[in-house]
Amino acid sequence: MAIGNVEFDYIRDLVRECSALVLEPGKEYLVESRLDPLALQEGFPSLHYLIQQLRTNSFGPLHRKVVEAMTTNETTFFRDPRVFELVRTMVLPEILKKRADERTLNVWFAACSNGQEPYSFAILLREHFPLVLGWKVRLIASDISRDVLARAQDACYTQLEINRGLPAPLLLKYFKKLNESWQLSQEVRRMVEFLEINLVEAWPSLPRMDIIFMRNVLIYFGIDTKKNIFARIRRLLSQDGFLLLGGSETTVYIDEAFEPVPLERPALFRLRRF
Repeated sequence: MAIGNVEFDYIRDLVRECSALVLEPGKEYLVESRLDPLALQEGFPSLHYLIQQLRTNSFGPLHRKVVEAMTTNETTFFRDPRVFELVRTMVLPEILKKRADERTLNVWFAACSNGQEPYSFAILLREHFPLVLGWKVRLIASDISRDVLARAQDACYTQLEINRGLPAPLLLKYFKKLNESWQLSQEVRRMVEFLEINLVEAWPSLPRMDIIFMRNVLIYFGIDTKKNIFARIRRLLSQDGFLLLGGSETTVYIDEAFEPVPLERPALFRLRRF
């Protein structure tokens, strides 16, 4: 039985209050596809019983699991190859040249999901910028979901996940077969540290960032939440640093402190030099 309007409104309000994610009318199918498996996993005969349990109890672990299920997004290795090519040919060479004296590099991957994005970046460093491995490098990956962070740290991926975006030579070089999955080498896993961060709540103390990846997450937020997040990024990003957003995301008309770096497909932004 499909989810009703009252049930959908309850889930929509719960998710918005806890994560600021906006579920527009018409997204009932998304709620059902994400929460039906959770209901069965938690021992409920249907999603309706799960929602009834949520509505009759104060906020607890089950509510949190629902929010995490609704905010977990799919990702792939080297997602949007043009972005990683841009990072390899322009972003990193510029940043590394400016950091040559201090020999530090700080990168934050917000909403990292299962870890493919930060690990792709770490592999890119090892493949194309090996001298940086002797620097003080901090690759910080964060997500709202404890479950996906645990999976990201484990760095074990199915064949389907491997097939989506990871070139075969890199698979053979950096992964080993583990039963029906592939596990990333420890040398790459050690390069990334994972933190639980809800973007709409207080952020922990973070170093000044040279590059911030915040791709394909802001599209789920309302305008006021986006403005608040951009304001916090301004205080965290180095004056000469870069912000990478998803292909359909932008700072334009939201926060004029940022300016797009002229590209064929806008995705890269930096702080405006007034």
